[in-house]
Amino acid sequence: MHYLIGFVIAMFIALTGVGAGTITTPLLILFLGVPTAVAVTTGLVFSAVVKLFLVPTQIVRKQVNWHVLGWMLLGGLPGVLLGSLFLAHLVSKGSQHIMNGLLGAVLVLTAVYQIIFSFRPISQREKPRDCRFCMPLLMFPVGAEVGFSSAGAGALGTAALLSLTSLAPAQVVGTDILFGFVLSLVGSGAHMFSGAHDASLLKELVIGGIFGVMVGTWSARFIPKRPLRFALWVWLLIIGAQFIYNNAIHPIR
Repeated sequence: MHYLIGFVIAMFIALTGVGAGTITTPLLILFLGVPTAVAVTTGLVFSAVVKLFLVPTQIVRKQVNWHVLGWMLLGGLPGVLLGSLFLAHLVSKGSQHIMNGLLGAVLVLTAVYQIIFSFRPISQREKPRDCRFCMPLLMFPVGAEVGFSSAGAGALGTAALLSLTSLAPAQVVGTDILFGFVLSLVGSGAHMFSGAHDASLLKELVIGGIFGVMVGTWSARFIPKRPLRFALWVWLLIIGAQFIYNNAIHPIR
């Protein structure tokens, strides 16, 4: 089962460019009963491994804007470390319900933003103002979200690049993939240092994910990304609402 889950998630990531932590962490918690901290760590490591196969292609094709990436990481890296420390603090306090409730809120807010963004007229996206110097401030909370929940780097990073830079679509994808890879790498390292990981689960997900990336990369040319991304945001909204509902009927002790 874990191999299949890894395959499906990685294929979806290769098809859409987003969704690593967004799909992995909630799925592990709700359907496999994995503890929140372990699920977040697994989502981050899995995201880093999958994107490791995508990053070289983006670099070879010169689809990474290194200048913009630097500004993003200036805010994103401190954010991901802070988010990781916050999650570790909640784990030490045994606050499982608080973690799940906050994770649900993060997922819902991310999904609502992305759904609204999806309905913006194309004409409003044609000439974005170039505000790459705003990136450190904006990417700090994104990094914190990634460190806490493993979700958000692909979704929110792409939205920020589309709205605040004049990068071509290909460079938006490439720059955001590398941004998410670095955040996942740093965040997973911080979480694994605290001991919150399951090596056996991670190995099975990664093995399945390697094949998923291959299949998804090959089939991406035939499948439109936009409908799949919209389906992801709707799924994310439902899953986030499920987290909040579960915490409402099981009050914090």
